[in-house]
Parts: sequence; C-alpha cells; structure tokens
Amino acid sequence: MAEVQVIARYTIEPGNEEAVLALLRELATAARTEPGNLAFDVCALVADPRQVVLLERYVSRAAFEDHRTTPHFKRLVLDSIVPLLESRVVELFDAAE
Repeated sequence: MAEVQVIARYTIEPGNEEAVLALLRELATAARTEPGNLAFDVCALVADPRQVVLLERYVSRAAFEDHRTTPHFKRLVLDSIVPLLESRVVELFDAAE
C-alpha cells in the first residue's frame, strides 16, 4: 500500500482570502491529528493570495478517504470553505517508493 500525496488547488473568491485562510489553518491543525495523515501544509501564492495550494500526505488512499469523512472536513471544507471559492481542483498521486 503506497503513500498518497494530495495536491489541492483553490482559487478564493475576491474578498474572502482572510476567512478562507483562517479556516484552512483550522483544517490543517485538525487533519494533522488524524492517524493516517503524514503532513498537511497550506501555501498561498506570493503574487496572488487568492491562489492557495494544500499539500497533504497520507499513509494510503484509504487514509485519505477517511480524512474526507471526518466531521472537521465536512464542516470546514464542504460547509464553510467551498462556498467561498471560485474553483477547486484536487489531485491524488501515488508516492514513489
């Protein structure tokens, strides 16, 4: 079972940058406590803070799917963050051994 690298790219609706970044910090803190999470970093593009990348690493695809069913994911991402975004792309990569 290979580790999984997740790269999520968000474009925040204008005027919602501070709110989304605060929610993402809360999400990162919660995600890092999950047993299958190895890393969770939030990075805003220097030239355009509306562009955010989440770099997440999990022990397996199943661990990533578990992450997506947590109460904090549903509350923070689906209910609070997604409505404030212009776009959202999530990519999964199997980590090379």
